[in-house]
Amino acid sequence: MNIQSKNLLGLGLTIAFLSATSLRAQDLIVEAPAQTRPVVVRNVTAHLPGGNELNAATVVFDEGRITSIGQDTSVLDGLENPQIVDGTDLHLWPGMVSAVTHVGVKEIESISATRDTREIGDFTPEVTASIAVNPDSTTIPVTRIEGVLTVGVFPNGGLIAGRASAVQLAGWTNEDMTIREGLGLVIEWPSLPVRFAGRSSGDHQEAIDSALERRESIEQRFADAQTWLEFDPLAADPGNRAIARVLRGEEKVFLMANDAESIRSAIGWASARGLDAVLVGGHDADLCLDLLVETDTPVLLAGTHRLPRRRDAAFDRPYRMPRVLHEAGVRFGLATNGGGYENERHLPEHAARAVAYGLPLGAAWEAVTSQPATILGIGSEVGRLAESQRATLLLTTGHPLDLFTEIRMAWVEGRSISLESKQTRLAAKYRERYRQLEQSGR
Repeated sequence: MNIQSKNLLGLGLTIAFLSATSLRAQDLIVEAPAQTRPVVVRNVTAHLPGGNELNAATVVFDEGRITSIGQDTSVLDGLENPQIVDGTDLHLWPGMVSAVTHVGVKEIESISATRDTREIGDFTPEVTASIAVNPDSTTIPVTRIEGVLTVGVFPNGGLIAGRASAVQLAGWTNEDMTIREGLGLVIEWPSLPVRFAGRSSGDHQEAIDSALERRESIEQRFADAQTWLEFDPLAADPGNRAIARVLRGEEKVFLMANDAESIRSAIGWASARGLDAVLVGGHDADLCLDLLVETDTPVLLAGTHRLPRRRDAAFDRPYRMPRVLHEAGVRFGLATNGGGYENERHLPEHAARAVAYGLPLGAAWEAVTSQPATILGIGSEVGRLAESQRATLLLTTGHPLDLFTEIRMAWVEGRSISLESKQTRLAAKYRERYRQLEQSGR
């Protein structure tokens, strides 16, 4: 076999492999159609903002929006051909919001063709995450059957990774799924290296100088965009346009930082520029409470299911962090570990862990619903059970943070979505196997 034949064979095998993995990465559950008639959930316990409950409630939503919440059933009189859902002994909640994810833009970690989270280069502010979302991703149904119906999709890599997007987990195309294309720029703030055994003082100082230079390059990129905005705002430069949205206060800046020095440096830089900043990650946020309160900087906190950053830290420090922020008056939303796209379904477990370590249940629920929605800038759309909000809702047997609670129905913008996934189908398949074995007496 000559070299050309070998190359062609290798190319053919590669194409076949990628095709097979792509097929496995496609979710085959049919998307629900848009809402075409009013839906009425009757005699349900409705969980309203502020921890309030309304028993024996009647909730109406139409054309994807909540139109009525109350106990007066006369609202049904003017409805044409409504769908009635019996909510007796059930609870109605807003769908959960996982604020920092790679859902839909990453499928198989070991195959680069299924990872679309980053572009080449340190500065790609023009990149928008929602464009890369795959509506057929198998991670979507796995995530939403646990009650997570809205996600923030974040790009990563480099220094200015691009713009985060808000996405609902139902729709035929990424345009259908997108709630807001641009939430703000994601900046991965360089951290100063820690001196460790074996590194010379010269090497350590060189690493520090490199990190400081990278921080300065972020400032220079913003300064260049400011100059462009002042003197040549009509030029077709998508990168400068993206930064200009942040400079004008139209979008936020999401600062990815974890250690205390990086948090203080990043927030100090954003404050000096007057930017609408959000801290993302925040492993050492408890060491920066004064600054977070003084600047009123909200936090999208990395999940509770992680190890402490230092060996001498208490084992339960990540578990207690939400309570510490809550008691200090810091606004925060609880994410998972950030980028763990296959485990976003565990968001309620992260919140439940925080409750076990002192965070009030009501605050924990807000940390996965209204707070992340507000921090992302989509609080008028999702995260609360209130009139005019999108009908992105859960009908359950109990509290969604209780691991024994069952989700009976779910809606995304009024669509009654399937609560199936690859896992539920596999479970049904093998239960059937054992049913057949039992019938045969084996």
